[in-house]
Amino acid sequence: MRTKAKTRLEQDLSLYFVAGTMNCSSPEDFYRILLQAIEGGITAFQFREKGVNCLSGQNQLEMAKRAKKVCEEHDVLFIVNDDLDLMKAVDADGLHVGQTDGKLDIIRRETEGKLLGVSAHTITEAADAIKHGADYIGAGPIYQTSTKPDAKIPVGVDLIRELRSNQINVPLVGIGGITLENASKVIEAGADGVAVISAISGAINPTSASVNLLDSIHRAKENRK
Repeated sequence: MRTKAKTRLEQDLSLYFVAGTMNCSSPEDFYRILLQAIEGGITAFQFREKGVNCLSGQNQLEMAKRAKKVCEEHDVLFIVNDDLDLMKAVDADGLHVGQTDGKLDIIRRETEGKLLGVSAHTITEAADAIKHGADYIGAGPIYQTSTKPDAKIPVGVDLIRELRSNQINVPLVGIGGITLENASKVIEAGADGVAVISAISGAINPTSASVNLLDSIHRAKENRK
């Protein structure tokens, strides 16, 4: 039987926006897009400030604090990508890491009391992450993505089905190349939510994009029942 806490996490991960200032034209544009995405109904946000032209040091910390504050005010989960020190400094809700971001047993100890999300490309990786205490799995990349140059080969929605058929029962978030046009397929395959970057950060109207994505997710969940 699903616990109340797990069910709540599944809901909180429904529309998971991932972004950093590098995904926008400027730091202020990033903050504007985040506000609009929150207005549109995102349920979780991951601060992923890494790559070319990313903020660092005090500038990164101050932006993370601003983002965390507005997420907290609107009851949106605030997750930090692959930076334990930053997660602690801003008292984020949790941390998300990839397969090469450190030893999971150590990371789990360092994130006690916080959510821990782990990206997984295979059933083996997902099972190992759960063994080490992952609260949710970011499964993918589902589709081709240009946001991460080092992304692995897309695996399609079959990975979601395989994870579910192999008793991977923690909340699952599909990641990689997800758009309004294909988000419903990811949910129908068994995911609890989708993680997007450019589908919101690159939209002409981030609020409308978020509204439409969330509506598609909700309809797909209803169809799955």
